[in-house]
Amino acid sequence: MGTFFGSDGPGGTTWHCTGSVIDTPARNIVLTAAHCALNMKGDYVFVPKFVKGASPDRQPYGIFHIQRIFIDPRYVPDRGSSTTKKPASDLDTAFARVSANQRGQSLQDAVGGGLTFTRASGYTHKNVTVVGYPAYRHNAAGRAVKCTVPTKQLPGYRQMSMTCGGYYGGVSGSPWITDYKDDAGTGHVIGDLGGYNGGGNDANVDYISYAPAFGTDAANLLAAAVANRNPAAGLPPYQGLQLPGGAGRWQKAALMASADYTGDGHGDLLVVWSDGGVTLYPGDGDGAFGAEKRLLKANSTWTHARNVTAGTFTGGRPGLLVRWSDGEVTLYPDLGASGVGREVQMAKPRSGWENVVQLTAGQFHGADGPTDLLARRSDGTLMLYTGIHSGSFGTGRRLLAANGTWTKAALLSGGAFRGTAGSDLLVRWSDGSLDSYTGVSATGPGTRSRLLGPNGTWPHAQVMTTGDLTSDRTGNDLVVRWSDGETTLYADTGAKTLGTENTLVLPGT
Repeated sequence: MGTFFGSDGPGGTTWHCTGSVIDTPARNIVLTAAHCALNMKGDYVFVPKFVKGASPDRQPYGIFHIQRIFIDPRYVPDRGSSTTKKPASDLDTAFARVSANQRGQSLQDAVGGGLTFTRASGYTHKNVTVVGYPAYRHNAAGRAVKCTVPTKQLPGYRQMSMTCGGYYGGVSGSPWITDYKDDAGTGHVIGDLGGYNGGGNDANVDYISYAPAFGTDAANLLAAAVANRNPAAGLPPYQGLQLPGGAGRWQKAALMASADYTGDGHGDLLVVWSDGGVTLYPGDGDGAFGAEKRLLKANSTWTHARNVTAGTFTGGRPGLLVRWSDGEVTLYPDLGASGVGREVQMAKPRSGWENVVQLTAGQFHGADGPTDLLARRSDGTLMLYTGIHSGSFGTGRRLLAANGTWTKAALLSGGAFRGTAGSDLLVRWSDGSLDSYTGVSATGPGTRSRLLGPNGTWPHAQVMTTGDLTSDRTGNDLVVRWSDGETTLYADTGAKTLGTENTLVLPGT
């Protein structure tokens, strides 16, 4: 770790922000915050492990002149500032290429290593070490401050939050490291101090700090720095973690489903609204979503949709299965970013499917191929349909006969909650309890595990779906829309525990 100086050089007292060496093939890459790098000019130098008052030749590793700065062009600060409180604060990361030091050594050769850039696995971590250099005003000795602390999500942002005193101005850009050891020169860095308001709350206290959690955007920026090429241009405006519209709008999200409808390898979120409109939110593979795509404007027909579920029912691209209020069931096998596509009737009106209360799809036969379907009827009967194809539900098998227990199953969602091939089942019961059923097959609903007992919170879960929405490429990311419109992603939900909670839509918005 080190800090930056302008024209007065390292002998002065105006050190500016914190940087850290990143291990790359280029061997000359420094990590800092974008709001720091915006102000760096050609005369800036990076001084690793700097010694206050020492001349360049007496610095432990020498000095390294900034050659080029790399900032995501979508990071746009507020007017008259270098920071922002908007969603673009998630992009408050920068990389700098530096020249060799005055001894002709590359940065990594001089310091003997570098931190390993690592995509954050989530926002909640038990031990993250944050090392930075507060400015002279609060740090006349020029020493680094260090804390090893737990982190959590800054609600509504793709950012981590930590609590530890002494992080005054100057620490911006500090690396957040998951396995730091003193003087080891290595570790896995998952974020940099910055983000919302430049890395602090509205009161700008020294004991609360934020950091963008590294994902695809930061990885792409680092790749550009290593290759010494311009960051990608022409990208759509950054949307942030939150889904657009606020909680008032999301109270009207009547149905949800998730599949890779855009064909980019990432799960997307499809929503049917109470006014019949249908929209698609392309996922980015890191738990966030791109700009909304309207597939259908408000209409009277889709207000009669009662259940939707996604799957590759015809063995090709993902489609959408819809059960209507009169019991008709239709399949949209070609649904994509441009529209819902053609319709295939799977069941006629009043053919018995009007008694179905819930539908959820999954690979319940435990292998690749066309998706299977679970249907729960109003009398508690649970049916499994396999071998589904266009116009036919294939073979139906009764997993459970009519019973009182399953009449209390309020919500169903299929997903890979064991993290392995095949699909499992998640059930939210009327009393708020939450159970998983692993190993669902034609022989029965599998093994039950309890995630939550009866409680007063989960009866407010109104809609839920599961998809492949994060970087582990497993269909175990649970999305829940609550009665107040708050919408939550539980990333990497398991058979016995809910995943990491990430807020997509804040309550009261």
